Amino acid sequence: MDIDILIVLQAFREGVGGCLTEFLSKMTWLGEMNVVLIIAGLIYWCVNKRIGTYLLMGWSGNRIVNGVLKVSACAYRPWIRDARIIPEPVALEAATGYSFPSGHSMNAASLYGGLAIRRDLRPGLRALMWIALCLVVFSRSFLGVHTPQDVLVGAIVGVFVMFLTGKLLDWLETNADKDVLIAVIGVVVAIAIAIYAAVKPYPTDYDANGNLLVDGLKMANDTFKAVGWMGAFMLGWVLERRFVQFSTEIDMQERFLRLAGGLLGYYILFLVINPLLKAALPGFLGTTTTSFLQMFYVVFLFPLVMKRAS
Repeated sequence: MDIDILIVLQAFREGVGGCLTEFLSKMTWLGEMNVVLIIAGLIYWCVNKRIGTYLLMGWSGNRIVNGVLKVSACAYRPWIRDARIIPEPVALEAATGYSFPSGHSMNAASLYGGLAIRRDLRPGLRALMWIALCLVVFSRSFLGVHTPQDVLVGAIVGVFVMFLTGKLLDWLETNADKDVLIAVIGVVVAIAIAIYAAVKPYPTDYDANGNLLVDGLKMANDTFKAVGWMGAFMLGWVLERRFVQFSTEIDMQERFLRLAGGLLGYYILFLVINPLLKAALPGFLGTTTTSFLQMFYVVFLFPLVMKRAS
């Protein structure tokens, strides 16, 4: 039935022209990993450290959950399951890994869903966040890269992880000395999932010409990214709490300087340093290392620079 729904959406997409497709392509971009990480990072640096910590922790947790579910279910993408599905080319570039559950939906649930369930935010902003989440989720099926099952489970699980993250951070308010324990548990879980993804068997189905349909280890690439992000968040979070303790109680000029400096450093890391490291380090080692550096920069390295510069 999920494929039938995609066929109906595909017929509608082809029938209404490109206007709705272009709009939803922009909406799906709001659920990409780097977009969500950068927005959460900017909130953490410049707007509200507490909310930013919540978003970054929840997103790291969601990436780990998404990664382990994907390599466990090993669900093929819709166009591999049924040749009638022709996804929009604009959405294919970010359609990496196995299909279930949707990574974009869990990314969107981390940021927009995570903000939408916070009762300390204004109702109008929370409503806007729910709308953004729904648009990202719908866009993935509309563009033909995920089934409704993929996106609905991704969104529901993602919001639930954010709920648990909020409860965990509330508990840490009165148990601040337990942060190292939480970090150690997070790192151990990440390492265990990396080992699981590396050694587990993957489906080896072939097409009519004898070609392997899907390379399982290649599909696990996003899982290894998640391992790097989770490990870096946990380590950087504890180090920042213990040794940096920066504040977002700053004037507008300082906020602008943080925004500009943080983004500049991030893009130097992402566009220059990480590609060099990926070329030097083989396979999932390069993937995990570069993802680790991305998150460690956001959570600890740039806050350390901010603190020293203030």
